[in-house]
Amino acid sequence: MVKIKKPASYTDIDSGLSSEAVQSKINQGLTNVQIKKLSRSIPQIIGSNLFTLFNLLNLAIAILIFWTGSYRNLFFLGPVIANIIIGSFQEIRSKLTIDKISLVNTHNFSAIRNGVKNDVKIEDLVQDDIIILKRGDTIPADGIVCSTNGLQTNESSITGESDTITKEVGEPVYSGSFVVAGQAKVQLTQVGLNSFVSQLSSAVSKDKRSVSVLMKIINNIIKILTYTIVPIGLLLFFRSYFQNGNISTSILGTSASVIGMIPEGLVLLTSVALATGAYNLSKKNILVRSLSAIETLARVDTLCLDKTGTITTGNLNVKEILSYNDFSKEAIIQAALKIVEATKETNATALAIKKLDGSPLETEIKKVIPFSSETKYSGFIDQNGNKYLMGAPEFIINNPSNELDNTIQTAAKEGFRIIAVLKQDTLMGLIKISDEVRKQAPATFKYLNNQGIDLKIISGDNPVTVANVAKQAGIDSSNNYIDMSTVSEKCDYNDLVDKYKIFGRVRPSQKSSLIKAMQENGLTVGMTGDGVNDVLAMRQSDCSIAIAGESDAAEASADFVLLNRNFDSMIFMLNEGRRVINNVERVASLYLIKTIYSVVLAIIFIILGTGYPFQPSQLTPINALTVGIPTFILALEPNYTPPAGRFMRNVMEIALPAAICNILLICGIAFFGGKMNIPFTITSTQSVFVIGLIGYCALLSISKPLINRKKVMIGVSFAIFAVLFIFGTSLFGIQSILDWRYIFIYLIIFVIIWPLFMFMREVLGRRVFSKINWK
Repeated sequence: MVKIKKPASYTDIDSGLSSEAVQSKINQGLTNVQIKKLSRSIPQIIGSNLFTLFNLLNLAIAILIFWTGSYRNLFFLGPVIANIIIGSFQEIRSKLTIDKISLVNTHNFSAIRNGVKNDVKIEDLVQDDIIILKRGDTIPADGIVCSTNGLQTNESSITGESDTITKEVGEPVYSGSFVVAGQAKVQLTQVGLNSFVSQLSSAVSKDKRSVSVLMKIINNIIKILTYTIVPIGLLLFFRSYFQNGNISTSILGTSASVIGMIPEGLVLLTSVALATGAYNLSKKNILVRSLSAIETLARVDTLCLDKTGTITTGNLNVKEILSYNDFSKEAIIQAALKIVEATKETNATALAIKKLDGSPLETEIKKVIPFSSETKYSGFIDQNGNKYLMGAPEFIINNPSNELDNTIQTAAKEGFRIIAVLKQDTLMGLIKISDEVRKQAPATFKYLNNQGIDLKIISGDNPVTVANVAKQAGIDSSNNYIDMSTVSEKCDYNDLVDKYKIFGRVRPSQKSSLIKAMQENGLTVGMTGDGVNDVLAMRQSDCSIAIAGESDAAEASADFVLLNRNFDSMIFMLNEGRRVINNVERVASLYLIKTIYSVVLAIIFIILGTGYPFQPSQLTPINALTVGIPTFILALEPNYTPPAGRFMRNVMEIALPAAICNILLICGIAFFGGKMNIPFTITSTQSVFVIGLIGYCALLSISKPLINRKKVMIGVSFAIFAVLFIFGTSLFGIQSILDWRYIFIYLIIFVIIWPLFMFMREVLGRRVFSKINWK
């Protein structure tokens, strides 16, 4: 680890910086400006939608078409411009909403200024500020420990090691790490862009999943097309030019081919679908930190749950105090209150104990033992050397009697959290604490279970208590639990996660190891939690959800933050993710139909040496009616079935049969048109007529079930299509089909289109797709 820069001078930890000193630091630019933004800036959004490889290719084609003087063939830019505008608008709308809701989740830090403790926003902290850190805080900047009450940090996001590190006075702390135990006053020494993490290119804030599975697949398709479009386009142009000697005709034919190869709108549609998903979630008071996580959540097949604050409300109350070894209940309360006072803990257990009637033990404290999720106890040593501990009985009581063990197990079976209080090694008493299951939890878990999601509980509590709570929440555990404090380090975690559903007495590092084992077993794992003990597991998981209000570190690590603390939101989150995936998978085939047939047709006509069978202007209205407009409508449809994980197969089951039908019929039209000396204006119209009808066959196939609004959409679209071809339009270069010399050709095409499409789907589905491994 790089050593942190020592401060030039030390700030008084009791008075902190003065207002004048703070202003001076601000004037010098020594503020804690954050390198990571919650979302891209508006110029970045517009730029990413505008300056793409395909848009640059479209621009080059437009310039060439403009040079030919065939201005009607520039209409293909209409959908391109519309895509840019719609995509930018949707993303900007989502950005503004997400940024607005993110302000609600902005964390303040306690900073001492002018001798007074103030709540200061993270970006308003300055160099040499004295801040107070407590368990659950993410450290906002580099600093030096000035005073400590048992401060322990986790620097796994920087070092990769999950060990807990005890920090003494004068030792450094690093931005991006988080506090797992104790409290401390820290002087900030390197803030903002000068911090250790920022100098490492913000390694800590780097997303776990920067690109979604869908985008990876689509990007791979685009990568292949990138190496295909330009060489095929050049070959087609020169072959056509050497054949007919007309440069304008060659440019228009090549442009039609290249434009057809570009799946314009597919990348945009995916980005817009994810951005819209984030926007919809934000309206439910759910903060989305990663767009790709929306998709990942929908693919989760195993959901791991922390107990307190997730399944339960976290509103703990002391129900009973059992005294032992001649200690009174008053003495137990005094000791417990003193431990809470000494450790300054604010977790749910500490808050429950603070509600007790009584006053803390009157004694001077020599040493504080902070609470840690690893040790599962806290305490102090007084000036007389007496050691007081409070925590999980299994961790602080040595060799309990059978009677005591039975008492603890009986209380656990009743759903109580059991806290033992010890003086030296002598048991003073047991505190029975109750929690309440969230009212909506049983219905939520039932829904998730019915959706095929396996629920597992990973908790630091007694596994018997956790099993009882699970039963109350409607999770069928069948006593299928294990006490992880009894598990050796050499145990096979992969076998454990297959065998058990409930894991109790789990240390934070074990939580992470359990999730890693599930992933190694081929599962996509989600993790929900609210405390600092969940952070490592949340970072390890494929998708993490934090319940707001308990731990800054947990919220900073999560892909989603439930700001309303309503766990029932999980249903909406799951369905929103599934809607995005299913709809993008469904409509992607429409974009790839023209990509496939355009590439194949280009190669065929390069070999034949004839011109391309139609021009860009003729295809523009067909693409808009059968692909562009319908896909943006279908992408917003409710579709909550579990993703099948067969993107390419689902897409190709529609796209490939449709493309083959187009190729066969267009080649047939070109062949017989040449034999019968049919003018190019007619054969090109027949070709785009075929493309349009095949497009409607594919649209009907992906639109099932055909509810009324889909019928209206397809009906209106087809009516416009019919008007275009019945009356013709010089604007797009389409001739009327009511030419009695050739009307029989249109009738034949109309009659055979649907049977041919269904035949190709059947043949390819049974004899080809079923034999291909699409993974």
